[in-house]
Amino acid sequence: MFKAIKKWWKYMSAKLSSSVEERADPKVQLEQAISEAQDQHRRLREQAASVIANQKQAEMRLNRAIEELEKATSNTKQALTMAAGEESKGNATKAAEYNTAAESIASRLVRLDNEVAEQKQVVMQATQAADQAKAAVQQNAHALQTKLAERQKLLGQLDQAKMQEQMNKAMATLSEAMGTDVPTFDQVRDKIEARYAKAKGVAELSTSPIDLHTLAIEQARATDQTRAKLDELRAELGLGTKSPAQIEGPAESAP
Repeated sequence: MFKAIKKWWKYMSAKLSSSVEERADPKVQLEQAISEAQDQHRRLREQAASVIANQKQAEMRLNRAIEELEKATSNTKQALTMAAGEESKGNATKAAEYNTAAESIASRLVRLDNEVAEQKQVVMQATQAADQAKAAVQQNAHALQTKLAERQKLLGQLDQAKMQEQMNKAMATLSEAMGTDVPTFDQVRDKIEARYAKAKGVAELSTSPIDLHTLAIEQARATDQTRAKLDELRAELGLGTKSPAQIEGPAESAP
């Protein structure tokens, strides 16, 4: 039973996630991705700053250890020199005091020697880590700049896609029905053309005999004018004139 509920819950979660993804605005998602990339870069810079700070602190501890080592070395040498001077004077008690002081300082000198060696190792590791952190920040900064530049390109493509979708939708309304109350463009065009053709047909059938007679007279007048123009041109060329029978051609013989 528990497995079935768990399976159902996973299915509903996946379905809800898919539904949200389909309805999500790509522009908002793009801005969310850029914002997340900027936050990630900020966190990376903060981490890198901490690594570099550790490296700086390690260098300061090393410098202090080196200074103490140099000071202890100088004091040890000074004590040994003073002990030797007292011995040369025959002052054994004073010489013993200086030798004891030199031994005490020398024991601290050994400890400082080890501390400097260890601190050098720490500084070397910290320096490597700091260099890697700097390189990571630079690389991520370059990637972020690339994403920011690509964002403008994607936003332009998104606007073009939206415009194309609107154009496709508008064109679809010209050839597809928008519902029972709205005819398509093709249907309206066919209706208008059919009405126009019918009106032309009725007009042709409604032509009166008088109109036909008038049309015949106008055609005959045009023919006479044409023949007169031809006679005028023949006269100018000295070709003479032709009778209407000659223009129309010889009459056909009776069978």
